[in-house]
Amino acid sequence: MLPSLLLVAAALFAQTPAPDWPQLLGPTRNGVYTGTGRKPAAKLWSKSVGAGFAAPVVAGGKLFVFHRQQNQEILEAWNPTDGKKLWAYTYPTAYRDDFGFDEGPRAAPLADSSRVYTFGAEGQLHCVDANTGKKIWSVDTAKTFQVRKGFFGAASSPVIDGNLLLANIGGAAGGIVAFDKATGKTAWTATEDEASYSSPAVLTLGGLKRALFLTRAGLVDLDPTTGKVRYQFPWRSRSNASVNAATPIAEGNVLFLSSSYGTGAIAFEVQGGNYKKLWSDDDTLSNHYSTSVISNGYLYGFHGRQEMGQQLRAVQLRTGKVAWSQDGLNAGTVTLLGDTLLVIRENAEALLVPAKPDRFQTLSKHQLLPATVRAYPAVAGGLLFLRNESTLACYRLD
Repeated sequence: MLPSLLLVAAALFAQTPAPDWPQLLGPTRNGVYTGTGRKPAAKLWSKSVGAGFAAPVVAGGKLFVFHRQQNQEILEAWNPTDGKKLWAYTYPTAYRDDFGFDEGPRAAPLADSSRVYTFGAEGQLHCVDANTGKKIWSVDTAKTFQVRKGFFGAASSPVIDGNLLLANIGGAAGGIVAFDKATGKTAWTATEDEASYSSPAVLTLGGLKRALFLTRAGLVDLDPTTGKVRYQFPWRSRSNASVNAATPIAEGNVLFLSSSYGTGAIAFEVQGGNYKKLWSDDDTLSNHYSTSVISNGYLYGFHGRQEMGQQLRAVQLRTGKVAWSQDGLNAGTVTLLGDTLLVIRENAEALLVPAKPDRFQTLSKHQLLPATVRAYPAVAGGLLFLRNESTLACYRLD
């Protein structure tokens, strides 16, 4: 009798789907994967993609890929298991990068129920039917909200709360904007802050649900339903040639923000409307473009400027004490797979590292693609999806 029960339990466990990865940094926008599988194993398939840094996302049995080919930004839905294209939605773009970088979209798509949303490099916000690829609505946010062109185009991925889509727009007529996610109509606007490249997060912290934006000017804490600003904290470099890029993250009641260009990192203990600074400096964990992850009270992420060489570090969240620091990895992204860090370097080498503060240890290394990788991966259903400048590949996780 017992073996039969065990077999039934095993079958049910095997049939339980792993969480989708419907947005940048995963289901809870903190870079954490809770499904099974840790080590990249066999490559299942790969396909050519157009320009862009937009990370792939997975939801409802579809892989969504946002890229540019010639003068069109394209959202495609693929079958995650074999890469077969299911549909494509296209619209024209005239975006040109002033610094000669990649001219494709930067912001990851956002999937919700039967819809998927994209925010292109020119600030074109689109809502598409996830099953058919048909357009539902679109807003030219640059024109509507009087947005000045930034250094590298629009790059902040929106976030959903209830019936609202919240976006870091950066216009004089709307710095932060909430849209009705079904119709695209403006629900509220707040601030006149210029946009950063940081994607917002909605989380419950210190007893309140908060929409947390790291704009170009600094932290903005809003009521996500009404847009009422609860708290603002300036967090911007003195240099005009600077960006904020990492997403705000938290554990318990402790909120962590990080930037580069001499700005640095800061941790707050948050309760109601009160923000108590725990520590702050530019020597501990200054994230240039990738967001750190938190595991059991410790931060794990890349410290320093990308072009100057970075260190992968473990830092105690509440105190800012550096537990370990590893040189020689240059730059990359960090995703937490259970108790293991998946570190993907810009040269497309993946490292598995225990998420432990006692020491840095490499469990294994895997060369996944040719360089260069800047986009975040997506992890869903025991599969890893990763793109470089021209190819998107799918790997099984063992």
